[in-house]
Amino acid sequence: MRPQLDETLDERPDEPTPLGPDSLLWRYFGDWRGLILALWAGSMQNMHPQLGAGVEEHSRFFDERWERLFRSTYPIGGVIYDGDRALQTAREVRDYHKTIKGVDKHGRPYSALNPETFWWAQTTFILTPVLVCEYFGRPLTRDQKEQIYAEGVQWYRMYGLSSRPVPPDWDAFVAYYEHMCANVLEVNKATLDVRDISRLAKPPALPWLPDTVWRVLRIPITRQMLWVTTGMYPETVRRKLGLTWTRRDELALRTLGRAVALGWSLVPFDRRMHPRARAAWQRVRGEIPADAPLVQTPARNLPPESERDNPAHYCPF
Repeated sequence: MRPQLDETLDERPDEPTPLGPDSLLWRYFGDWRGLILALWAGSMQNMHPQLGAGVEEHSRFFDERWERLFRSTYPIGGVIYDGDRALQTAREVRDYHKTIKGVDKHGRPYSALNPETFWWAQTTFILTPVLVCEYFGRPLTRDQKEQIYAEGVQWYRMYGLSSRPVPPDWDAFVAYYEHMCANVLEVNKATLDVRDISRLAKPPALPWLPDTVWRVLRIPITRQMLWVTTGMYPETVRRKLGLTWTRRDELALRTLGRAVALGWSLVPFDRRMHPRARAAWQRVRGEIPADAPLVQTPARNLPPESERDNPAHYCPF
């Protein structure tokens, strides 16, 4: 089915209400464990034909993987955590995508602001806390999944795009996800590139780590990342990528997940959270002023200097 390419704003005139501390997304999305699924989310997003084309033709992600990942978490998380400033954050995130459009190598037009494309990326964000809880924490109940999905729709509406592709409830969302995995996602260059982490650079937060040590550590770290990512894929996606997953693999992943959950339960709540999320909790508890400046990414995560004027980049200073 040929995707529609109109960049449609939400037809409903009412402004969406920002999420607050009573939401499950406030409790779970900013959790650092979400980074375990970063490779899963990135590869699943890139398997969407339009999204993958946009990454192939417009993104410098593969030149600065860590920096792009860590700086993106600030504005994306801000759409959840920024309170009465969340709507402005959402529109800024949306507008980073305005120039990402074109025609792919197969002659198919694409646009990052096509609602079907933008919603697919949102799908991976909604599923991230669900999968984190399932494998590395306490699995969500059916009611909690319904709630987190409804909150994810509320979050998506903050961007001001059409709600045309949005399934009405959790069951319909699961059916949509299964359909996309089986019938729409494809193996493309952007997918293969994002999964190729054999030359993954040293994380910018570890400048003190000798390069020679990182080159040794990188081998087991990247193998583990790819293995966990394989376990997160639905079987239909594993087959497309030519990957195998055994019952023994599943048991090992579940065992690892229980160990992570146990260790994480000993970490103080605030330390579990991304800085943007942590500051939001501090604001609602009255520990910092309600109008305190929003936490922005450290300078080490900024785009290359030659790219900092590019409107497709979040670059707060």
